Amino acid sequence: MSFGIIGVFISVSIISVGCAWLFPKVGFKGLTIRDYLALGTIFSSTDTVCTLQVLRQDETPRLYSLVFGEGVVNDATSVVFFNAIKKLNVSKIQGWTALHLFGDFFYLFTTSTILGIVTGLVTAYALKALYFGRHSTDREIALMVLMAYLSYMIAELLKLSGILTVFFCGIVMSHYAWHNVTESSRITTRHIFATMSFIAETFIFLYVGMDALDIDKWKTTKNSLKTVFGIYGITIFLVLVGRAAFVFPLSVMSNYFSSTSERQLITFKHQVVIWWAGLMRGAVSIALAYNQFTYSGITWDEVNATIITSTIVVVLFSTLVFGFLTRPLVTKLLPHHRRQSKSSNHSTDEDELDDIMLPFLTQDENSASSSGLLQAKRSLSMLLERPVHTVHAHWRKFDDKFMRPIFGGPTRN
Repeated sequence: MSFGIIGVFISVSIISVGCAWLFPKVGFKGLTIRDYLALGTIFSSTDTVCTLQVLRQDETPRLYSLVFGEGVVNDATSVVFFNAIKKLNVSKIQGWTALHLFGDFFYLFTTSTILGIVTGLVTAYALKALYFGRHSTDREIALMVLMAYLSYMIAELLKLSGILTVFFCGIVMSHYAWHNVTESSRITTRHIFATMSFIAETFIFLYVGMDALDIDKWKTTKNSLKTVFGIYGITIFLVLVGRAAFVFPLSVMSNYFSSTSERQLITFKHQVVIWWAGLMRGAVSIALAYNQFTYSGITWDEVNATIITSTIVVVLFSTLVFGFLTRPLVTKLLPHHRRQSKSSNHSTDEDELDDIMLPFLTQDENSASSSGLLQAKRSLSMLLERPVHTVHAHWRKFDDKFMRPIFGGPTRN
């Protein structure tokens, strides 16, 4: 979460300031403050699919989770931040402008999240409690697809973030609604969404490849080769620097705060893999660039055309070059190895279970002679020392007791 949210802010700041400082030095001018901020969000959106194809979840589960989680949250955060920038009044830049920008971001992020969660819960309840949503594969699949699309449409009508709303709606559906449908519906839904995702991604890259051959955009730029290649080099350099500026410091901070409570630290090799995984740019960058610098995909402005062609070049370069080098890099840094013996894994699992269950221990179970005050002090200490485990444990307890009986899903004993 910190990589996907805090990291985006750091990356946007570095890329925006770097572009505003370096672009005029290579002879490229004409962009406004909003354009530079938009460039920061455009080139801060990552595409981690290539790295996820190489990583083995069974061998490095924590690293896989970090890369996957950041990739999902990063795209949503970039889109929300981009929408907040579009609402920014650049004609009245004051000291409170940054605070106002973060306020808009917080509003869009919070309201979009709540809308997605509510839609997901309504879908789960309908599948569990209402007759028309049960016992029919067609109705179950149609209800999930239409409700997810409805959440997106409502978010767009309310000027919120549709992608963030769909993201949290999908999380809630997978947590609750997934357990309320038949096995045939689960299998069919999994294949339908996987196929739709593959088709959409293929179409987007076909569109990018075809648009790269649009001669009109390249003719409209009218910049010298020095300026054009300067823009390409500056952008790729800022992407590298902006990525490193938050991956390594946040990893060190994570290791520092979790060193006393968690056994799996983010090693330097893992940090390099995380940094490399976010260097590739993809569909979200293209979509944001077209949204900001074109009108219905068409532009006759020299500056805007230059930004569009530069975005296409950076996306293609990062996908082809960085993507091609991903497998050798990951193989070199993380050679495949067998996991530890079953007894060692079993011991580790028991230790992790003890860490999670510690906040649940009652006063009698923990210490028969402990007073209520000591127990409260111990619980507070546990929350401060092991915040992730403690919050997660209490959420699971609340989820099993109140949420799952209403919205669906197996409870844990």
